[in-house]
Amino acid sequence: MAKKKIVLAYSGGLDTSVLLSWIKETYDADVIAFCANIGQDDELKGLDKKAKSTGAAGLYIDDLQDEFAKDFIYPMLQAGAIYEGEYFLGTSIARPLIAKRMVEIARKEGAYAIAHGATGKGNDQVRFELTTAALAPELEIIAPWRDERFRTQFPGRAEMIAYCEEKKIPVQASAKKPFSMDRNLLHISYEAGILEDPWFDAGDLKYRDYFNVLSVFPEDAPDKPQMVTLDFEKGNCVGVNGKALSPLAVMRQLNKLGGKHGVGRVDMVENRFVGMKSRGVYETPGGAILQFAHRQLESLTMDREVMHIRDGLIPKYAELVYNGFWYAPERLAIQALVTESQKNVTGSVRVKLYKGGIHAAGRKSPHSLYNPHIATMEADPTKAYNQDDATGFIRLNGLRLRVNSQVNGAANLGE
Repeated sequence: MAKKKIVLAYSGGLDTSVLLSWIKETYDADVIAFCANIGQDDELKGLDKKAKSTGAAGLYIDDLQDEFAKDFIYPMLQAGAIYEGEYFLGTSIARPLIAKRMVEIARKEGAYAIAHGATGKGNDQVRFELTTAALAPELEIIAPWRDERFRTQFPGRAEMIAYCEEKKIPVQASAKKPFSMDRNLLHISYEAGILEDPWFDAGDLKYRDYFNVLSVFPEDAPDKPQMVTLDFEKGNCVGVNGKALSPLAVMRQLNKLGGKHGVGRVDMVENRFVGMKSRGVYETPGGAILQFAHRQLESLTMDREVMHIRDGLIPKYAELVYNGFWYAPERLAIQALVTESQKNVTGSVRVKLYKGGIHAAGRKSPHSLYNPHIATMEADPTKAYNQDDATGFIRLNGLRLRVNSQVNGAANLGE
């Protein structure tokens, strides 16, 4: 009889190399390794040979960058989603795409389970498994870091390195990095290790070799600002500096421009879904520019009440993405409202990049709701706004306040 099959999220590093071999032995199954290319660049080199020599029955390396930009990053940017006011959700938004593709491969290969190397303390385990629950509830989940057998055999990195030497698994047995990194098209994150001390200054210039993969430190950015123009159609950026670009090309171009000027750098303590606080350092140059420019255009084109309703949903939307509910009905419902809100968000925004900052330098749109004749402090030639009308407007809005004061006494202003 043919062996059962398991699809493993695989990167070729120490952890997933050990996982591949351990799962194959422990479950007596064929392991199909899968690696998604979502913008890691040279991290994918040599994976085919490494996976096969480690015992993989098959390997998929799929370039998902176009889909990632178009169907995941862009809809999230339309929603203006930022978790806890700072985090651009770079890792969070990648996980549902990776898990979706794992489900597709599992069905194609006839696998009964998918496996991942996320720890029992993190958010990724939740994101992978909630996506699988939504798309393929029949699939089983294998999470070795939550398996006591695995944790007993590998209490630390030294045991993993020794295991690879014994099994002749080709991994680089080096000292552990002073932090953990995760990179994709939207960002790069740094966590754990030396960053577990929230007083540690990751922006100290002596750490230039650690935290500047996608962007320079602001102190090292050019002394001359740079103007960048972004063109939008229905809330999506479709061009940079007058050149039409695909979502993927937009991300690459803005990462380059933003990285040059040190924008999009975040150092925060966030609340994980599993209950603990975690400190993370992030580089999101292109995403930061898009978020800022998109908001500038919305301020010009979006109806006030529509904007306020959408804005009221941003914390919930960001929380859903962060916690792994991308395919949940509530996220899809909010996305439908977001899509409707973006139908007139078309036009151009000019921003100035300088020493880590993004500054508005102009916005225009054929759907602009800004009327200079109405907004002017001078005489309104169109007579669209009668200042005398404000008297009744204020009187009616103050009616309930006056009645409340008459019945219950004037508001207490304190001392």
